[in-house]
Amino acid sequence: MSSMPIAVPSPDLFRRACAQFATGVAVSAVSDDSGTPHGLTINSFTSVSQDPPLILICIDFRAAILPHFLHAKHFGLSFLEESQSELSVRFSRKTDNRFDGVLWHAGDTGAPLIEGALATLECAIDQVLDGGDHTIFLAHVVRAWVGDGNPLLFFKSGYRRMDRESGGGQKPID
Repeated sequence: MSSMPIAVPSPDLFRRACAQFATGVAVSAVSDDSGTPHGLTINSFTSVSQDPPLILICIDFRAAILPHFLHAKHFGLSFLEESQSELSVRFSRKTDNRFDGVLWHAGDTGAPLIEGALATLECAIDQVLDGGDHTIFLAHVVRAWVGDGNPLLFFKSGYRRMDRESGGGQKPID
């Protein structure tokens, strides 16, 4: 067994390595006490358990929207369809009016859900944990809806779409 110390990757190398993992793109959203929706783009979504249905999302400690999630009992997830890259960009910007002009509806729990999404989940927050520089929300899925279409993908720091002509793979979105 080698006694060489393990080198921790630099933040840049870690980010570049993680960019090699293709992921779907979602908008996660909550409503405040007045019913105003607040949301952000996430790709840190994980399906944790099927029975019971559990998921987790992660939000950066520095995100101005974090207090809204910390005070919420429910949040919504809208998995974006390949034509919705502009919504992903909109919800990734640092602004308070991300929902202005966006078609959405309140789900059964009151959580905001994006119209035209590939699928939506309404989630009840079970646990809130610290994870490095992010807050981790572990939640029960209490409602789900599935539509039709293809996912918006994120790979190598860019949006992609599935390449159906070659039987798989992906293509950059222009």
